[in-house]
Amino acid sequence: MTEVIRPAPAAASQLRAVPTQSRRQHVVEIVREAIMAGELLPGQRLTEAELSKQLGTSRAPIREALRQLEQEGLVASYPYRGTEVLGVSQEEIEEVLVPIRITLERFAFSKAMSRLTEDDYTQLETLVQDMARAAEAKDFDTLAESDIRFHETVIAASDQRHCLQMWRTIQPRVRAYFRRDATTYVDHLAVAAQHEVLITALRAGDPDAVTAEIEAHIKIHAHPAGTRTHA
Repeated sequence: MTEVIRPAPAAASQLRAVPTQSRRQHVVEIVREAIMAGELLPGQRLTEAELSKQLGTSRAPIREALRQLEQEGLVASYPYRGTEVLGVSQEEIEEVLVPIRITLERFAFSKAMSRLTEDDYTQLETLVQDMARAAEAKDFDTLAESDIRFHETVIAASDQRHCLQMWRTIQPRVRAYFRRDATTYVDHLAVAAQHEVLITALRAGDPDAVTAEIEAHIKIHAHPAGTRTHA
């Protein structure tokens, strides 16, 4: 009887390990969402050991994630106290961030008006479309990120380096409240529409109209949560 020789089973495929950066980003997204949703409250202490246990990952990506969240202004590290949740208060928005943004963006938008190119306007229109798609999908991270990028694009086009430097200093806190507020809009699609109004004002070339529009736009965040129609 002839022996049938069967081929040896193939070695199991060696799957690529998930990069540490991916694990870190996964932790960032979970903790950020918990802060924005109020599941983690301002003043609450976060420990690497507890987060590692809850999220089922090692401490290294937890440590890296907390550093990123600190850069975003959502947590703070203190000697002998560890890391605590900061969150974003309505008082900070109304009394600090909104006034700074009004002064900064009124100036930057008026300077950018004559410097924006067609490529810049194409980029702004693309960001508005991204906002509309994100609103329909209730993708609040993308909605907030597109909003941030819209404002930074105009500020960068103003060619005022001090304005861009100041913007990037407050940007983590602005991003935090954009993301917080994204879930409170009565009409999420109005976010895109309001930014389209800003584009129209910029194209019209009327400095007074542009500064009035951007000021009204920013002041929306001074309204109590739940009453906003756009960002």
